[in-house]
Amino acid sequence: MEKSGVSSEDQSRVQLFITGGTFDKEYDEINGRLFFKESHVSEMLKLGRCSIPVESETLMMIDSLEMKDSDRALILEKCRRSQYRKIVITHGTDTLQETARVLGEAGIKEKTVVLTGAIIPYKFGSSDGLFNLGAALAFSQTLPAGVFVAMNGRALAWNNVEKNRMTGEFVEKNK
Repeated sequence: MEKSGVSSEDQSRVQLFITGGTFDKEYDEINGRLFFKESHVSEMLKLGRCSIPVESETLMMIDSLEMKDSDRALILEKCRRSQYRKIVITHGTDTLQETARVLGEAGIKEKTVVLTGAIIPYKFGSSDGLFNLGAALAFSQTLPAGVFVAMNGRALAWNNVEKNRMTGEFVEKNK
């Protein structure tokens, strides 16, 4: 055990909070609409042969456009209360940077928080979600404490990221 009361195994463990978003959408072929059934994250971790210890918890299964301040407050509280120093959050991309801002402005100390998402649903087969999830897990282990967005193979600080709606990519704001 370390002084903090967290074992060395727990220090390598990543807390994964699931909030829904395109990662977890399914397609209803009859009605032609996207919907939520259950998270695909455990399947993605297995497919990616993830060998790091991950503690997953589903907080909500919603489209980020429907996310309210109370939902962001729950995410913030869960990050603060997590016993783990490495946190990954799956999130819808439409308001991902807004949640990153809330977490960044809250000044969570001594934790690395990485938000990630997908532009294309995982179940479509050509999703960027598996790549983004793997990158977020890797970044959570290598970046210093702070809040970051991991998309498109890059990790960007919460206060220097925006979604380019023309390309569907997350880019530096101040470039």
